[in-house]
Amino acid sequence: MTQTAAGLLEMRGISIAFPGVQALGGADFTAAAGRAHALIGANGAGKSTLMKVLAGAYGHYTGSIRIDGREAKIRTPRDAKAHGIQVVYQEVDTALVPNLSVGENIMMEKLVHEMKGRHRVRWGDIHRAAQAVLGRLEVSIPTRKLVQELSLAEKQMVLIARAMTTACRFLILDEPTAPLSQAETERLFRLVRLLKSQGTGIIFISHRLPELYEICEDITIMRDGRVVARGEIKDMTQQQIVEHMLGSKWEGQFPRRTNTPGEVMFEAKDIRDGDKVKGASLFIRAGEIVGLAGLVGAGKTELCRALFGASGQVAGELKLGGRRLAVASPHDAVRSGLALVPEERRREGVFVEETVTANLTVATLPQYTRLGAWLSAARERLAAGGMIARLGVKTPDGSARVANLSGGNQQKIAIGKWLLADAEVYIFDEPTKGVDVGAKRDIYELVAGLAARGKCVLYASSEVPEIMGLTDRVYVMYDGRIVRELETDRTSEDEIMLYSTGGTGS
Repeated sequence: MTQTAAGLLEMRGISIAFPGVQALGGADFTAAAGRAHALIGANGAGKSTLMKVLAGAYGHYTGSIRIDGREAKIRTPRDAKAHGIQVVYQEVDTALVPNLSVGENIMMEKLVHEMKGRHRVRWGDIHRAAQAVLGRLEVSIPTRKLVQELSLAEKQMVLIARAMTTACRFLILDEPTAPLSQAETERLFRLVRLLKSQGTGIIFISHRLPELYEICEDITIMRDGRVVARGEIKDMTQQQIVEHMLGSKWEGQFPRRTNTPGEVMFEAKDIRDGDKVKGASLFIRAGEIVGLAGLVGAGKTELCRALFGASGQVAGELKLGGRRLAVASPHDAVRSGLALVPEERRREGVFVEETVTANLTVATLPQYTRLGAWLSAARERLAAGGMIARLGVKTPDGSARVANLSGGNQQKIAIGKWLLADAEVYIFDEPTKGVDVGAKRDIYELVAGLAARGKCVLYASSEVPEIMGLTDRVYVMYDGRIVRELETDRTSEDEIMLYSTGGTGS
């Protein structure tokens, strides 16, 4: 690829440190207008930190940023936007105002400017301007529809449209496909291709390697705060990419399991939750990993929440060890021996503003108290420290805020708190969503270890290779129903996908 200074974004020698950790050590990165550039690395590699420097979220870095060959002073988000740099983060809900309309969210900056200046807001003009942006992006969403009524994919489109209301030259997409179905991903890719054709440079952060080859021309791979490889993606194999990320040979993804499941321990009969879950029944043996497969929107998350008492309209029967359970709330579920690692870890799985120690011990606090009232900080730190070491969490120490950790390390903490609780039934809902291949392997080992200890595991995933590589049996969901039960070693990815899409196999 021949590059000139025009249309070129260059980051040179970027270094930044936080208390107890050197996050970046002289990282270089280059992106070109009209091309999609994949930025990948294991959790904690520094890719998110590098992009936050570019987006102006971290201003205390050393090094330089140049655009079109000229120095760009970026120390705040306002600076970044002034240079045409916009970000769409994975947690789209945190960037939108749910009770405002699509048009108001897209034109948010203009709206705020007019209201601050005490100008009269012409609402018709706001919606016409928003419709013009959506039209340019070939996106069809009513501008007067409330954002809270949109799907995740539509919310992403709204955020991308908002970015395009300014002179956006480089758009950073952080794990954009993690919550999307295949059809929604294809629609996003059509939009990305359109933006590239209009001259926008795309920086694409994703752990799904196949889609990088589909949408990206260039790739940069990071490890331990430094760039370890870069080039055109067509010149690298997936195995080479993984080995650069890990710094070692790839030895296979899924752990070898030798334990044999025992007797049926957990049973769920005719579970219903409005029109979300329509009479689902399943069972899990001691030491068994049972997959819950299905496309995004099939009802997997809703069934997991229903089993954990996290929905107030659930009907049906639960049994553990032959004993009927009364689970009307998550508190009841925990007392009954159930644990849930939810899909939305930042919203439901961890307290991002609290410390690593507080998060790991939150489900087992009574174990660290004296006389039922006095918390022993020393015992709490000891328990958390042991779990940090066991899980390989990359953190300076237990006092670090969870918000400052990578997604994979946050997920390990969401799992670790339940390992300390020593539950009997572990429910995992998309546990590797937005997690790199190295952290995925760690999570698979944790799940297999639970089964080896005789625990019951329900593993919900829309990633069929995960289901095939990790589970003993699989239930397939479609439209809120379990439509098929399969033995994993007697089925195939094609068969699982057939039932996931409503096929009958006849």
